[in-house]
Amino acid sequence: MAQKKSGGSSRNGRESKPKYLGFKKSFGEFVHPGNIIIRQKGSSFYSGLNTSMGKDYTIYSLIFGYIFLKKKNKKRIIYVL
Repeated sequence: MAQKKSGGSSRNGRESKPKYLGFKKSFGEFVHPGNIIIRQKGSSFYSGLNTSMGKDYTIYSLIFGYIFLKKKNKKRIIYVL
């Protein structure tokens, strides 16, 4: 009986590509409409004034302005003024 596994089956090949999550713009930074502020899994941060959340929970700017963070009822809200 052979002691080595025969060729043809691979044990590798399970690595997935990176998702590039996290902040793309920092707080106090100037943003343009459509600029992505944060990419996230689930709603850790919520969209506030002049921002919107995409279907993949990406928060992006709707106007020209500066990024601010506010906590309200244990929710972290990102807004642009």
